[in-house]
Amino acid sequence: MSVFRVGLLLWIGVGIGTARAQPYYNVLEYGAVNDSSALITEAVRLAIAKASDNGGGTIFFPAGKYLTGPIHLKSNITLYLDAGAELHFSDNFDHYLPMVPSRWEGTDVINFSPLIYAYGAENIAITGRGRLNGNGRTWWMYFFDHIYGKDTAGNVSRWQREFFSQNRNVVPPDEPGWIAKGFLRPPFIQFMHCRDVLVEGITITNSPFWTLNPQYCENVKIDAVTINNPPSPNTDGINPESCRNVHIANCHISVGDDCITIKSGKDRSGRLAAAPAENYVITNCTMLRGHGGVVIGSEMSGGVRNISISNCVFDGTHRGLRIKTARGRGGIVEDIRMSNIVMRNIREEVIVLNMQYAETAPEPVSERTPVFRNIRFSNMTAEGNRAVLIHGLEEMPVQDVSFYDVDIRAKEGILVRHANQLDFHGIRIQTEAGSALQAQWVTGLEIGGLAVRRPPAGTPLVKLADTRNVFIHTSTAASGTDVFLEVSGIRSANVVLKNNVLDLAVQQVVQRDGVDCVTLKP
Repeated sequence: MSVFRVGLLLWIGVGIGTARAQPYYNVLEYGAVNDSSALITEAVRLAIAKASDNGGGTIFFPAGKYLTGPIHLKSNITLYLDAGAELHFSDNFDHYLPMVPSRWEGTDVINFSPLIYAYGAENIAITGRGRLNGNGRTWWMYFFDHIYGKDTAGNVSRWQREFFSQNRNVVPPDEPGWIAKGFLRPPFIQFMHCRDVLVEGITITNSPFWTLNPQYCENVKIDAVTINNPPSPNTDGINPESCRNVHIANCHISVGDDCITIKSGKDRSGRLAAAPAENYVITNCTMLRGHGGVVIGSEMSGGVRNISISNCVFDGTHRGLRIKTARGRGGIVEDIRMSNIVMRNIREEVIVLNMQYAETAPEPVSERTPVFRNIRFSNMTAEGNRAVLIHGLEEMPVQDVSFYDVDIRAKEGILVRHANQLDFHGIRIQTEAGSALQAQWVTGLEIGGLAVRRPPAGTPLVKLADTRNVFIHTSTAASGTDVFLEVSGIRSANVVLKNNVLDLAVQQVVQRDGVDCVTLKP
């Protein structure tokens, strides 16, 4: 197909008088072949260089199967994959040398080139109805056989030696990890320090590592993208890290790790960069296989703020909505809104806020101390193993979290430890065993409109330990309720019940450990 004919496919402009054909550069005219018989890396490079010299344009891949090495985009360049076009990326590690500036699990490094890469570019895009295949299996198997502890001989590959020589001044994570091994699989698509980024319509499979990974970018739109990685190590779907103004919509994701993850750097490296993830909208997406549906962290040392997640369906992920961190990360996660979510077949927790992702001992509050605050969940229906887990730090409780109109069926209920100012309003919950809601070391707890359809036998519906300043109202105890509320712990204080319907409970309140802090009001 000629450049002229392809150019007729796309028009830009604001009116008939101003419209003009956008320049198209057909890779077949620059030496590429579409039968996968030869590498087309150089042909794509030439097409991008020609377009860049002319101020930008669209690199067009007609239908066919292409074999390529890494593709490096420049400003004002669009990759357009026509329906039926498949880009298969080489699994020869040497093709991804020389190494380039990258970020790997929140640490700035020099590493293998990502399969598609841009640094400091503006107005770039990957669009079309074609497919990208990362041929990740070779990367996964090398990782398992030589890096994950199976190579007991301690051999060091030439790629590891190159990594070590390039990263003498890297700021490492607080705890030893994969960076110390020196073989880091590259992300599939990584844009670094770019502006005005669009990824739309394409299907991506078999990523070596994280799949779609904008870093330090501004104005990112990811729309109608399908990501399908088989069970595989660390093949997250979409990981926008330390970006500003991100919109993810209408995507379908099934992967070997988290589906969508929001990050902002790890430990000292993340705090030094001080680049938050902020102003993200995630909407109208479906997630099937994955460790988490939408996850914030655990690399969040630069902070995460102003996030809206809505109108999504998770079916079969290990966890649903998850925010995770640990001592040493630092950073603040705040102003998070999650609404209109349906979750089914969640294997572990439906909702998780965990500041003890790595179990560590308490320490004085410092820049290493993470913060979770001002987080809202509303209008959700879910089924899973545990309804909710909130686990703060002794020295830094989770702060100001609320749940509105949430309906959950789970084997276990809500468990909260180390939190301040929690609100549960209109919570309908059904558990197979244990209490509907347990709280320990909590200050400031409001429960309104709690309803348990079929109370499990032999356990209180609400169980409080060392919890103070509690207000429970407009809740009901269904037939079969043994105990509505149990309070224990010498730190418990000021528990008030008002306007509840508890007549069907065998016992409305039980106080243990000599506690006498419950006030019943009509």
